Amino acid sequence: MHPRRPEGFDGLGYRGGGREEPGPGARPFSSASELGHWVTSPPDIPGSRNLHWGEKTPPYGAGTPQGGAGLNEEPNLGAGGPGAEQLNRFAGFGIGLASLFTENVLAHPCIVLRRQCQVNYHARNYHLTPFTIVNIMYSINKTQGPRALWKGMGSTFIVQGITLGTEGIISEFTPLPSLTHVIAMPFYSASLIETVQSEIIRDNPGILDCVKEGIGRVVGMGVPHSKRLLPLMVLTFPTALHGVLHYIISSIIQKLVLFVLKRDNSHNLPTESSASVQSMLDAYFPELIASFAASLCADVMLYPLETVLHRLHIQGTRTIIDNTDLGYEVLPINTQYEGMRDCINTIKREEGMLGFYKGFGAVIVQYTLHVAVLQLTKIIYATLLQNVS
Repeated sequence: MHPRRPEGFDGLGYRGGGREEPGPGARPFSSASELGHWVTSPPDIPGSRNLHWGEKTPPYGAGTPQGGAGLNEEPNLGAGGPGAEQLNRFAGFGIGLASLFTENVLAHPCIVLRRQCQVNYHARNYHLTPFTIVNIMYSINKTQGPRALWKGMGSTFIVQGITLGTEGIISEFTPLPSLTHVIAMPFYSASLIETVQSEIIRDNPGILDCVKEGIGRVVGMGVPHSKRLLPLMVLTFPTALHGVLHYIISSIIQKLVLFVLKRDNSHNLPTESSASVQSMLDAYFPELIASFAASLCADVMLYPLETVLHRLHIQGTRTIIDNTDLGYEVLPINTQYEGMRDCINTIKREEGMLGFYKGFGAVIVQYTLHVAVLQLTKIIYATLLQNVS
């Protein structure tokens, strides 16, 4: 992001509108073109103003006819007025923040229960529908308290930070995220253990325990594990495969959805006289809708592979999970998979094809919450725009 101030800008700020009388010795601006040398457009920040795809913020005075508003006249802000203009600039930030909150905080109980169901090879109830998931959530919350459904949230943020940091560095050399997921793999394993470990026998972990245990697993030190613990080299291929496939599927779906939305909106581009609340909303939501659809499709299509991946990561870590059939007992994880192929064959033989989809109802609840929050945010924003317009 580069500023657009002219070179040699010495801080002589424009005070706006030319309403103040020039003092003694001050030289007034003779024309709008001369004023444009000092007043420049701010950088284009996604979500900060009502832009459509491919558009850039026009420079000051661009598109204004010669006979337009002068320096002493109020610029035309359209039907929304100054209040709608200011609300427009911060609407994208608020909507994006609501989406991030839903994805990483509000939906965390769904992620916890989803992972517990995936690694629970004892379970007789597969929780394929949201109704059984809500019921078991209530049982666990009643017996163990609310903390049982929010455990491991701090470690998930740490893993996301490590992933984003390594992705920013590795993306300079290759666009594929395989190396990113391989580097974050030991920390992901530690975070997975924190999210599935039962609250009944779980100590209060520190914020950086995820980092400490991840480094300890790399160097072979730290918390003792059993002999069934798979080495990181065995976990490298399924972890990289899941990360690359998730990246490819989500990228394709996101571009496809954006293309469809762009084509639909291009036929109904609002004119200056017909600008409406809906046209303002269309400037913010396509990116969120495309990201939501991409994440949903990738999670659904790769859910069986994710089940296998989580079972391989959790094996040999001496983790004790909640009984997802009853909600008030604990169960040990004593699997003996030799690798990815053996895990797939064992699940298929002992649990059937639906065994790969244990806990799928949590995905439905998670994305239903996401849709509800996005829709609620959209309604609130539309109401605010109508009130100030």
